[in-house]
Amino acid sequence: MFSKILIANRGEIALRVLRACREMGIRTVAVHSTADADAMHVRLADEAICIGPPSSKDSYLNIPAILSAATLTGAEAIHPGYGFLAENADFAETVEAHGMTFIGPSPEHMRTMGDKISAKTTMQMLGVPLVPGSDGAVEDVATAKEVAAKICYPVLIKAAAGGGGRGMKVAQNEGEIENAWQMARAEARAAFGNDAVYIEKYLDKPRHVEIQVMGDGKGEVVYYGDRDCSLQRRHQKVLEEAGSPAVTPEERDEIGTIVANALAKMKYSGAGTIEFLYQDKQFCFIEMNTRLQVEHPVTEMVCNVDLVREQIMVAAGEKMSHRQEDIHVTGHAIECRINAENSDNFAPCPGLITIFHAPGGPGVRVDSAIYSGYKIPPYYDSMIGKLIVHAPTRPQAIARMQRALQECVVEGVDTLIPLHRKILASEEFQSGVYTIHTLEEFVERLSKASA
Repeated sequence: MFSKILIANRGEIALRVLRACREMGIRTVAVHSTADADAMHVRLADEAICIGPPSSKDSYLNIPAILSAATLTGAEAIHPGYGFLAENADFAETVEAHGMTFIGPSPEHMRTMGDKISAKTTMQMLGVPLVPGSDGAVEDVATAKEVAAKICYPVLIKAAAGGGGRGMKVAQNEGEIENAWQMARAEARAAFGNDAVYIEKYLDKPRHVEIQVMGDGKGEVVYYGDRDCSLQRRHQKVLEEAGSPAVTPEERDEIGTIVANALAKMKYSGAGTIEFLYQDKQFCFIEMNTRLQVEHPVTEMVCNVDLVREQIMVAAGEKMSHRQEDIHVTGHAIECRINAENSDNFAPCPGLITIFHAPGGPGVRVDSAIYSGYKIPPYYDSMIGKLIVHAPTRPQAIARMQRALQECVVEGVDTLIPLHRKILASEEFQSGVYTIHTLEEFVERLSKASA
């Protein structure tokens, strides 16, 4: 087992990794920008090194600075968390080349799954169901029209190297296909430096359902139920739950087995998430994230497992602490992302937190690195924490989250807590009948009602 791990991240995920390391008796190294000198993960780590100014490109994306910090402190491994360099295959290779262990999948698997076209091709070969669409990149408008006519309109044109909704355009008919294709390519080129795009059938009322996996790199892969991440705004998740209220236990086990078998054939190592669009009782693969997800706590709660601990054990060459038959989904869990944003217009709200009180009680978990007197810097993602609850049933989990949201106090900045209260009380959420479009429709209704 490692004796020292450098955590190449910030905020709540850095603190989450730090806590797992501490329980495992592993010393930690925190890296930070000048803007994060007073951050909680910096205060609690065994060692801390400043790696640059506030800008991410000069600090948390500064590979030479991170490697220098790891070398100076004698770290044996680097945990990337999520975001920043977590899915950067070049970074993973460089870490290994410097004699340290990258806590994550192989660079080869990161590259395969990082390109959505190669990911789809690979998953299709391994028996994972796909959204109908093009076999690869669509190079010209004529081909785009041929593919669209074959799979029927509406269609979705997507960036091969995309994410976060960038490089995605819908064409409702042939008259819209050329403009959508050109706009998707332009956005993809600007955002990712890669203008390759492909086409999929546009599903009008899907849910976003994903399967969490962990592989040992030797051919054993375990899946941990499912998560419903359909409540999104501009393709950014806001609230997640495990499991999906739309998926039956039989469907969950069937798709989980398919995914685990596929990744076992790849000899996948570490944590990963297979994301699907789910509509009319059908799962359609859209992409794989080769890292820990923001919403991993809901899976941990219903499966009683520490996914970060498992990541570290696998990276150290040790066996996972469980097999598939040991995993049992129990109860229901919900996670609300607490962003420092205005609940009405979602404008970021950095600033000084004057008062912070975390909720507690049975089945309540708070993953956050904020504290009273903490100043939220304006340079990074606005998510300042996650509120997670677990209960025996979904109605009980909803009631518990409503209670926890009432207890949660964050003063000095705006947060999404008021919006989460409205979501939890809404008919759509209470019934469990919602899609990836529901939240934006809900927010639009709220906006019109308050106008």
